[in-house]
Amino acid sequence: MDGEKIERALERMAHELVDRAGGGELAIVGIRRGGVHLAERIRRGLAETRRREVPLGTLDIALYRDDLSERASAPVVGPTDIRFPITGRTILLVDDVIYTGRTVRAALDELVDFGRPRRVLLAVLVDRGGRELPICPDVVGARMEVAEGEQVEVRLVEGGAEKDEIIVKPRGKA
Repeated sequence: MDGEKIERALERMAHELVDRAGGGELAIVGIRRGGVHLAERIRRGLAETRRREVPLGTLDIALYRDDLSERASAPVVGPTDIRFPITGRTILLVDDVIYTGRTVRAALDELVDFGRPRRVLLAVLVDRGGRELPICPDVVGARMEVAEGEQVEVRLVEGGAEKDEIIVKPRGKA
């Protein structure tokens, strides 16, 4: 996917999220690393559609992963930044790619440490299939058929890429 298709997908996702979220108190939480910049873009789209600002937070799930004991090195932990009450709100949880569902499971575990949301909606730019857990996104930008030995990489200018793009490449390649 090129930058134009990514932008169209994010605009469509923002409109779908407004419809699904209803009129209650809403906040967006991006999962580090890939979901943070997408959450910021969706937030801008929601602000235009709803005509009001939507709180934005970030989660770093490094310590909530279920594979910590399998990793050779210590996890690199980034900041989690949620400066608004979670309890009673509809939370839009945003990530770039969903694959096994384990990242989302870890994010949900961490999110409830901050409070009890009324509802959590999951938005992902790419659903590549291959779930290991029964987790399904509510809003998807694109669905891709990707072989098990390949990975999907979302590159955004906010993250240092030259241009916005989504590429599929062999797992472990730079």
